[in-house]
Amino acid sequence: MTIEQQLAVLRRGTTEIISEADLRKKLEKGTPLRVKLGVDPTAKHVTLGWAVVLRKLRDFQRLGHTACLIIGDFTAMIGDPSGKSKTRPQLTREEVQANVDAVMEQVGAILDRSKTEIYFNKDWLGKMTFEDVIRLSSRYTVARILERDDFTKRLAEHKPIAMHEIMYPLCQGMDSVEINADVEIGGNDQKFNNLVGRTLMEQYGQEPQVVVLCPLLVGTDGTEKMSQSLGNYISVIDTPNDMYGKTMSIPDSLIENYFELATDVPMDEVKQLLADTPNPRDAKRRLAREIVALYHGADAAQEADDYFINTFSKRQQPVEAEEASIPEAVLENGQVMLAALIGSLGLAKSNSDARRQMQAGAVSLDSEKVTDPTAKFAPDALVGKTLKVGKHQFRKLV
Repeated sequence: MTIEQQLAVLRRGTTEIISEADLRKKLEKGTPLRVKLGVDPTAKHVTLGWAVVLRKLRDFQRLGHTACLIIGDFTAMIGDPSGKSKTRPQLTREEVQANVDAVMEQVGAILDRSKTEIYFNKDWLGKMTFEDVIRLSSRYTVARILERDDFTKRLAEHKPIAMHEIMYPLCQGMDSVEINADVEIGGNDQKFNNLVGRTLMEQYGQEPQVVVLCPLLVGTDGTEKMSQSLGNYISVIDTPNDMYGKTMSIPDSLIENYFELATDVPMDEVKQLLADTPNPRDAKRRLAREIVALYHGADAAQEADDYFINTFSKRQQPVEAEEASIPEAVLENGQVMLAALIGSLGLAKSNSDARRQMQAGAVSLDSEKVTDPTAKFAPDALVGKTLKVGKHQFRKLV
């Protein structure tokens, strides 16, 4: 591709490139760029929100550049303070490793693993002596660190800022120094951290990286950014029917945004589709098929579409709902606590959320609503029944 064609691909789904002129100069050199994305494995699913930056790294990879994925197995134990109004709990090494093992399998759904350089920042950050940490700390001032919006807000509200949080941007910056990155990709909330990397690279005598920032994908609730802790996420390993159904649940106002950030459909085609489609549901069906096809293939996408039409448009009970067994953890005195079952199957954000949905009339067993939040059943009475939560989530209990 020409430089202009490459830039056109790389601009899609970004909010800021610091700076595009610098990126152009790097591209004009004609040699593959080292493009860095750092991810902290703080949860076990790669969501479509997380996939936004992974897909941008994939764009660089497809253009012939070197994808450098840094797994923050060290920084995940600190916890990125970006956007946080309070100090987040630190993870143990065991928790981090369990998350690493889970997400590494999912990354291959987006990146070409055979052409991706994978690093673990524990390999260098974990080897630093206390003297090394002191020397690193001397390269940045407290005043500059406290310019971060989230730290400024906490100070104004007299909320604590822990010392390890102040160190986080320096740790992330050292990742860029360590691999000598030409480009770093991050979400909008990573701008400060990415710019710290530019500063540190200059101090270490390296050419500063270009920063490519991507928007944060709003979750299925239409208000908060997609997050596993909020339960408003779509995972790249969701079943085709769940992935399709969750996509159909997003507000109509997010359709174009999801097309841009979560699919490869050209935006000119998307705008024409939205202009020619009076019913947003039809455009959303196309969106859902595109997303499912990316992770499960075109046949699975069509099957999920057929399932949705037969189940929801024709108001049929799904014949082939995904099966789910009843875990022992939801039993109390031999009875199944329905709210706990819903929570354990991942059909609600939490048990309390399950109880709220029950009270709102969003839960049913074989089409009979269950509104009592304390409802309990004998296990045998549930086996063979179809549990429905919300509009698009079904489980056949076995």
